[in-house]
Amino acid sequence: MDGESCIKKAYEYILNSDFEQAIYWFEQAIEADPENAFYYHICAVSCARSGKWLKAKQLAETAVELDPEHAEYSYHLQTIEAKLLFAEADLLLAKIPPKLNEAVELLERASALDPLCFEAYYTLGVLYASRGQYDKATKNAREAMRLDPSHSAVRTLFADVNRKRRMLHMRINARKRKRNR
Repeated sequence: MDGESCIKKAYEYILNSDFEQAIYWFEQAIEADPENAFYYHICAVSCARSGKWLKAKQLAETAVELDPEHAEYSYHLQTIEAKLLFAEADLLLAKIPPKLNEAVELLERASALDPLCFEAYYTLGVLYASRGQYDKATKNAREAMRLDPSHSAVRTLFADVNRKRRMLHMRINARKRKRNR
């Protein structure tokens, strides 16, 4: 079977919500035409939607290798890498004691790779707030709120850290005024 026929078959399975079979047929298309970057890309998209992140990353990397000029392939690879970084940071935060510094580094990288990664911004906001770094917490909470304005937890986080940031700045300014007298 040629690649195009396999792709049509894969889309039929997607329309029937059978994503495992769709991935199988995308893989068949890749076997039929291993130099076609598009086949790797759409298979990577299906794997990502199915939560098969490592497989999605491998396929996305191959798509970029085959067609490095295609911006959509590069962007999709970045979003997959961001998701993997977020998952790794989540594991670091679940450890006892949590590895906060390492998690922050991974989350910063994830948000740089995928500027639409709500989870990275929200988690960074929470982590910075817990450290008393209210300017950074406010910045990240604001970005998370911009991405999902109806998310109640991020709205609460933003209000809390913004209030604490303002109070801290007021205290600092009050001390400076007393010293200048």
